[in-house]
Amino acid sequence: MKETVGVLALQGDFQEHLDILAKLGVPAIQVRLPRDLERVGRLIIPGGESTTIGKLLVTSKLLQPIRARIKKGTPVWGTCAGGIAMAKRIADPEKGQAHLKVMDITARRNAFGRQLESFEAKIFMPKVDRKPIPVLFIRAPVFESPGKDVEVLARLPDKRIVAAQQGKILVTSFHPELTGATALHQYFLSL
Repeated sequence: MKETVGVLALQGDFQEHLDILAKLGVPAIQVRLPRDLERVGRLIIPGGESTTIGKLLVTSKLLQPIRARIKKGTPVWGTCAGGIAMAKRIADPEKGQAHLKVMDITARRNAFGRQLESFEAKIFMPKVDRKPIPVLFIRAPVFESPGKDVEVLARLPDKRIVAAQQGKILVTSFHPELTGATALHQYFLSL
């Protein structure tokens, strides 16, 4: 039997991740409460608005349980705002912004500008796929100052970090789920 994947469904583009997992034949559920988290073997934290996700992690009482699961080795992938939520440091946080603080990296929010500056790109990630992966950058962060245990998986031509991994923790500043690409989901499932 395949392991159930949870997708944090408090805010953001969680349905698109669920659709990709369904396309891959992987059982998946929405995670909204701590009892939902207990039913999954791995978790995706989708894009959305990072300050809102942080507030909702606190009010839904999921912040500490997710942090504890990550420390025990549960694979977790954060896309865009989900990646910000996982970073130990946020370069430009909103006052009191709650986040998981589990990956030794700094997230810089909205590194590409406002919604109007969103763009599609093809990212080459040799560890994930031999072919470039189509993705969307929507008010996306970049990641800086990776710790010694953090592996950079992708950079833009200007050398800014847009994907990284620390053990079973994966962060991407972009959205592969919005293009229908499945390579990153398959890679995450292999962790």
